[in-house]
Amino acid sequence: MNWYLLALKKYFDFSGRSRRKEYWMFALFNIIFSIVLTFIDGMFGTINLETGMGLFSGLYALAVFIPGLALTVRRLHDINKSGWWLLILLVPIIGVITIFVFCVLDSKTEENSWGMSPKLA
Repeated sequence: MNWYLLALKKYFDFSGRSRRKEYWMFALFNIIFSIVLTFIDGMFGTINLETGMGLFSGLYALAVFIPGLALTVRRLHDINKSGWWLLILLVPIIGVITIFVFCVLDSKTEENSWGMSPKLA
């Protein structure tokens, strides 16, 4: 849970580096919260069946969009890639696979343009 809160504390921080563990723990809690909120939307009848998005899950998705984007940019910095690599998501299928592979890669332990390795700190 600390990793999730750390990502939220760095809400608009697109500089620096983030470890693989920080990224995937944020993703795990994000999925758990989304499932719970979708269930709550279903209970209260605030879900749109066509989109699968409800009031609470939609507000949550909006709230964590920027922290998730910033965390992904910092994760790319950790493997010595520019945040501009996120634009590859505009390419269907290949973009998602590429970003997934980048996020699975281990951190570069040497210092790079975005600072010291978080593993060494």
